[in-house]
Amino acid sequence: MTLNRRDVLAGLGALGTAWLGGVATAGAVAELAGIRITTLSDGNLVLPGDFFFGDLPEDELAAILARHDIPRDEVHPPCNLTLMQDGARNVLFDAGSGSGFMPSAGKMTGALDALGLSPDDITHIVFTHGHPDHLWGVLDDFDDPLFQNADYLLGQTEWEYWRDPRTVDTIGETRASFAVGAARRLDTIEERCSFFKAGEEVLPGVMAHATFGHTPGHMSFEIRSGNDAVMVVGDAIGNHHVAFERPDWASGSDQDADLGARTRQRLLDQLARDRIAMVGFHLPGGGLGRVERKDSAYRFVQE
Repeated sequence: MTLNRRDVLAGLGALGTAWLGGVATAGAVAELAGIRITTLSDGNLVLPGDFFFGDLPEDELAAILARHDIPRDEVHPPCNLTLMQDGARNVLFDAGSGSGFMPSAGKMTGALDALGLSPDDITHIVFTHGHPDHLWGVLDDFDDPLFQNADYLLGQTEWEYWRDPRTVDTIGETRASFAVGAARRLDTIEERCSFFKAGEEVLPGVMAHATFGHTPGHMSFEIRSGNDAVMVVGDAIGNHHVAFERPDWASGSDQDADLGARTRQRLLDQLARDRIAMVGFHLPGGGLGRVERKDSAYRFVQE
């Protein structure tokens, strides 16, 4: 299972990175047979380092962060949406954060505009999970649905988790607003939502893979055409440094840290073994790249 590297590089050369108001809007392109995949910037998050690095061994952590020039106290992970176009559909994987989460994020409409598209042109939105930077962008500044013509697809487990009224009391104080915001937005789009389980083809050429741990029902998606494939991994692999060098370490960003670590190790092994290209929501350079083994761990190679 190999992406045509020549086509990927040709696509990257054709698009490169577009800039609008100082924000990267289009990061990378991969061309599969009959399918074009473009990564779009929704801006970036600004998070305290402890959100990711709390309770990790400080000496070894410091060495990893130094190798990647990552500060310990505050991190600015990019937010990469994936747009799949097959001639009949314009499919977004995740909807970004909108204007209600962080001022540094919510830039997706500018990214679409740079490609000559508007939210009305989106036919489907496929969610990896229900965290704010992936879901909250379904509503505009007036709390109306932004994507007037889109159908929404969400994993059944993820839907049930965020719609459960007990979630707000069990998710923890720091994430309680996530649950409130998710429930309100899912209620708004419910009539246009359909649900799926792992192993199902959610759209032609798009297979759902269970990558639970970051959230209870987190999904990744294998986009395949012929012998070529790209895996949209969402937040199952949350950064290009600690997650690759020590995938066994628990991450504070995962709701189930132990399960998240097991999922991360399994997914990295699959991507390296089968040489499947990937898009990571919080990975650099538009998020498109591949996984290579490095000693006893892995490294992310940008395409």
